[in-house]
Amino acid sequence: MAITINELENGMGLVVDGQLYFVTELNHVKPGKGSAFVRVRLKNLRTDAVLERTYRTAETLEEADLERRRMQFTYCLGDEYHFMDQSSFEDTVISKQLLGDAVKYLQDNMEVETILHKNHVVKVDVPNFIIATIVEADPGLKGDSSRAGYKPAKIDTGASVSVPLFIGQGETIKVDTRTGVYVERVKK
Repeated sequence: MAITINELENGMGLVVDGQLYFVTELNHVKPGKGSAFVRVRLKNLRTDAVLERTYRTAETLEEADLERRRMQFTYCLGDEYHFMDQSSFEDTVISKQLLGDAVKYLQDNMEVETILHKNHVVKVDVPNFIIATIVEADPGLKGDSSRAGYKPAKIDTGASVSVPLFIGQGETIKVDTRTGVYVERVKK
């Protein structure tokens, strides 16, 4: 469906050069001389690449019908990950390739937000933070808390995270899934 530049809104989905994007920022500019235009910052749904474009107000764009749905991770079978739609209770299969780095942080029964285009999942967003248990880490030494330093540790999802030297196996931590960085220790 074609829309005019004046109908653009943040979060709206667009098809640009055959790729799916959503609008992250737009700025209407009315220069003192010449016609008005709109600067638009777009984010690619598949690659997360950012694209900046300038459009005159007379131009039209193709709107992509994007739908957001909450889904719950149920199980994995090979490279196929099964999710249950929270509203219709239908099973949806998502490939490991489409999930990308999110695979490293999937936990049993985790709720994720999916973006669908024409009833096909195009993006999966895991929560920004997860609570995970350290399953493998080098033992800490006495006095490790007095100096700054990090060591690799494996969490229960299988991902490797750098943690402070004083964190040991069996402890529960909070991890930022956007960066894969340790945030804090969590008391049970």
